[in-house]
Amino acid sequence: ESAEESKPPARLTSHYHHTTTTRPFQLARKTALRMSSVKHLVYAIIHFLREQSQIDTFTSDEQESLEVAIQCLETVFKINLEDTRLAVPSRLIEIFADSCHKNEILPLSDSLPEDLEKADQLKDEGNNHMKEDNYAAAVDCYTRAIELDPNNAVYYCNRAAAQSKLNNHSEAIKDCERAIAIDPKYSKAYGRMGLALTSMNKYQEAINSYQKALDLDPENDSYKSNLKIAEQKSRDMSSPTGTGLSFDMASLINNPAFISMAASLMQNPQVQQLMSGMMTNAIGGPAAGVGGLTDLSSLIHAGQQFAQQIQQQNPELIEQLRNHVRSRSFSGSTEEHS
Repeated sequence: ESAEESKPPARLTSHYHHTTTTRPFQLARKTALRMSSVKHLVYAIIHFLREQSQIDTFTSDEQESLEVAIQCLETVFKINLEDTRLAVPSRLIEIFADSCHKNEILPLSDSLPEDLEKADQLKDEGNNHMKEDNYAAAVDCYTRAIELDPNNAVYYCNRAAAQSKLNNHSEAIKDCERAIAIDPKYSKAYGRMGLALTSMNKYQEAINSYQKALDLDPENDSYKSNLKIAEQKSRDMSSPTGTGLSFDMASLINNPAFISMAASLMQNPQVQQLMSGMMTNAIGGPAAGVGGLTDLSSLIHAGQQFAQQIQQQNPELIEQLRNHVRSRSFSGSTEEHS
């Protein structure tokens, strides 16, 4: 009887073995999950530092220091920035700004009341310059406003609009990112970032920006329209025959450069001969129909050859046409009411 009492119950023994075998597994799993989260976090930090290192406001020494910090993090945590499996849906600055917004943590500001008032006046001056198409002066006004009140998202967003008008699209994107960092719910910053990205032919990124803008402002017709444009351009670029040169015809025919191109095309002897043949066939009646179609096909072919020649000889003109159409599609107002 004493021997039986010394044995642990069968149930207790089973529970004991189960605990001893599963506990190390659970600990290992928790450790693996924690390390995975750490890698995701460090990857986001490295990505943030990489973005910061490309901002012009840092000196060469400061940029070099950021590169050293990136290399150290990559070495210690054995992370490669090319390993996109570690990427998270939102950028680190957006996650941080969103957390600050939810917890009502206001950005630090040392601006005096008189500085804030002066900054707002400069914003209004910049808006007036935008209405007068004086974009360089607008950039200057918004920059001075930012110097007085660096935590106002509107000033960065308005300067982004002016930079886009000057075809400084990279600078426009940086300003939009700064505006979003201050106010992650600022839909207009996402919308203007989409315009700049579209102008740089980064259509998928532009689509993402417009979708974010629409998430924040679902009824905005401008965002809906620009999203459709970016989606169409993305499809055109991915098409086997896509050239990325699909223009808004209404904007194109009013462009002086295009008018000059068209006039030059019509002075081409081959085109004049084709047009003469088409007119002759038209007068000849239905019997000449097949010949008319042939001439039309030849005319289109000649036009394509002419466009290719212009693209080879004067790519700047083609780019100007692109920028003209893009600037005409810009529909966001620089005036902010809040």
